[in-house]
Amino acid sequence: MPSLMKMTLHRLTRGALALAVAFGAIGPVRAQAASTAYPSPAPLEQYRMASQADEIALARSAAPASISSHAEVLTLGARGYETAVKGDNGFVCLVLRAWSNGFDDAGFWNPKLRSPICYNPAAARSVLPTDLRRTQWALSGASKAEMLERTKAAIAARVIVAPELGAMSYMMSKDGYLNDRDGHWHPHLMFFLPRMAPTEWGANLPGGAVFGDDGSLEPLTVFFVPVAEWSDGTPGPMHM
Repeated sequence: MPSLMKMTLHRLTRGALALAVAFGAIGPVRAQAASTAYPSPAPLEQYRMASQADEIALARSAAPASISSHAEVLTLGARGYETAVKGDNGFVCLVLRAWSNGFDDAGFWNPKLRSPICYNPAAARSVLPTDLRRTQWALSGASKAEMLERTKAAIAARVIVAPELGAMSYMMSKDGYLNDRDGHWHPHLMFFLPRMAPTEWGANLPGGAVFGDDGSLEPLTVFFVPVAEWSDGTPGPMHM
């Protein structure tokens, strides 16, 4: 996933509303205060979940069951994400870890972070590969500085390119843990587009319903659209 989790957006009518997203990806979360709480990687087992079944269930909670029950599901292995369940609708669901954050995010190595996300086919082809690449780097022992330089090199070599037309994802799980301050944000959809000004979607304006950020290192802009319900149909938070 691109480094979507570095982004800070502000809902002007209600003060600062910070979101951090994983590239791909992420999901919006409120940006963590600058700190040195997680200066280095934790042991691998702290990033793993108690069981593969638990991780599959959490990944599927990113989207309504009508989508996620037919999606491919990836779970975190010793060297990267592995296919745990094959799908038949082109969607891919997984639980992102903290290294999908922006490189300047204080929670980049937070072992508690769990961000369920379900990519549609276009995003699975063009956004998900960055998540998978970063995860392989992280689990192979690369430092954050090394991952940053590898990302820049991949962009320059056009290994990482703008997302495909129509790329989007669901982040509607009420069971995710997006950072230490807030736990989770609102159920929402994410739309991945080639780099553009967020104002082209009327994003981040007073009274608006769309948030956007074009500050990712990767060549994309991400738009966030909150929705009323979690993936299980229960009501989401009433206010931003």
